[in-house]
Amino acid sequence: MGYDVHITRRTPWWEEEGEQITTQEWAAVVAADPDLEMTQVARVSPRGQDAVLEYRHEWLAQMSTHPQRVVHGAWLNWEEGQIVVKNPDKTLLEKMREIARMLGARVQGDDCEYYDD
Repeated sequence: MGYDVHITRRTPWWEEEGEQITTQEWAAVVAADPDLEMTQVARVSPRGQDAVLEYRHEWLAQMSTHPQRVVHGAWLNWEEGQIVVKNPDKTLLEKMREIARMLGARVQGDDCEYYDD
């Protein structure tokens, strides 16, 4: 289990009503940002285990310049009109704020707190 942080235009993030971030907008942001790349596959090796868990999603991107991407992934996942990141660190939160500004959105945690500048 982890803590999700959302790039969203909704208030609060779980609200079904409200403006969504479209897949076209998300794809354009990823294409224009040299720090991001669409990956569509996330592979994770849980600590102390030989197994590799795999998650596939059409709108999954990775912060390819993140210094800990090999260990922690640094994945950003578009789902249901928002971008979701599990357990982002300081570097990824800063990238999320940058993306939110480009999309006219905000960065909000599971408990509705905002991660504004």
